[in-house]
Amino acid sequence: MLDRRQLLLGAAALGGCAPVMLDAAPATDLIGDVQRRTFAFFWDRANPSNGLMPDRWPSPSFSSIAATGFALTAYPVGVERGWITRAQARERTLATLRFFWTAPQGPQASGVSGYKGFFYHFIDVETGLRFRQCELSSIDTALLVAGMLFAAQYFDRSDEAEIRDLAHRIYARCDWRWFQKADKRVSMGWHPESGFIERPWFGYTEGQILYILALGAPDLALGRDAYDAWCSTYPDSWRGVGKDRHLAFGPHMAHQYTQCWIDLRGIRDKPMRDAGFDYFENSRRATYAQRAYAIANPGKWTGYSEDIWGLCPCDGPADVTIGGRQFYGYAARGPVGLPDGLDDGTIAPTAAVASLPFAPEIVEPATRALYARYGSAIYGQYGFFDSFNPSFTARDVPVQHGRVTETAGWVDSDYLGLDQGPIVAMIENHRSGLIWKYMRQSPAVRAGLQRAGFTGGWLG
Repeated sequence: MLDRRQLLLGAAALGGCAPVMLDAAPATDLIGDVQRRTFAFFWDRANPSNGLMPDRWPSPSFSSIAATGFALTAYPVGVERGWITRAQARERTLATLRFFWTAPQGPQASGVSGYKGFFYHFIDVETGLRFRQCELSSIDTALLVAGMLFAAQYFDRSDEAEIRDLAHRIYARCDWRWFQKADKRVSMGWHPESGFIERPWFGYTEGQILYILALGAPDLALGRDAYDAWCSTYPDSWRGVGKDRHLAFGPHMAHQYTQCWIDLRGIRDKPMRDAGFDYFENSRRATYAQRAYAIANPGKWTGYSEDIWGLCPCDGPADVTIGGRQFYGYAARGPVGLPDGLDDGTIAPTAAVASLPFAPEIVEPATRALYARYGSAIYGQYGFFDSFNPSFTARDVPVQHGRVTETAGWVDSDYLGLDQGPIVAMIENHRSGLIWKYMRQSPAVRAGLQRAGFTGGWLG
């Protein structure tokens, strides 16, 4: 078990921001402990001067704009849970929004943070300028904007008007139409060196939140034809029959990202009206399908069971073949046979833990089982490490991150913002509905959903 000194290791040099104090994991409220530790990751590790969140820690890292969107979402959770004050959250949020509003934009390949209102996927954590030759990212900008819009709804007091003003200005500046291809769908990204990425966002993926925000924008919004084009390949994504039928996607974060912010319970677009259930129910079925895949364990990977499961994009041990089995480094993992499915025995705790609202009756046992079986081998200062692979036990093979342990095989040494973020948000949505409550009041979210054809429930 980690002691207090270990839990606070490295948390002192934070530019004057006191770290969240953590004790050993309690036996009675593991879910609460997971959330508090994961919140502390964002509070302790974001750059307090500009709000930029590193993509990962403790490995040296650039900033991920999507992880920064999750950080903005985590701060109000910390306020409501009593871990930080509202004034602290307001100060950090303002620093973040002021940075993005004033960050240089332009078509040049360097010396800028973004273009056409969008931002580069990765930016330097200190300067905020484009990291190497990464893409101007449509989806990562959408996740950043989602965090900003939540902040705009939460910080509703008279002395918090600047937060609301900046969030709405940054959102309104995004030229969604510029990113739209001839087939009406949105490109995944743009490089100043080569232009737009050929592949667009389509089908059932994490891109849903992008289209909702693009349709709800006050200026330069997309039309309903963009959302219809995104849904046009849904027929290829259906899996299962009867009560198990659902829109499927291998990496489980596709079921989580949009619903970190948007309450999809009881509202339906045309595809879901035709199906007879909503996206929340779809994600519940998909969560059970992830568990069923682990129980079946077609790849015969070590550790998979009814309580140890979860595949999504995460770190892996290395790109190497051992004993005829192929392992990977960072990859988008999912059950084999589903769109973008890939399975090398690497388990990402966020896939299960961040599905808590969908199926608490199987997620809570899974969370407890992860900790009970592997303990401090996979659980540390900021909660569950990003991933682990009990099938990878070779100690003489160099790994990209982490170490090989006696009890859990390969275990990542890093925490990743894109996997930590949904844990904080979805635990809170399960416990109090905080994020959903405020985002239901967002004019942009309501407009985007209605323009996409959603009806019923709280939209009524």
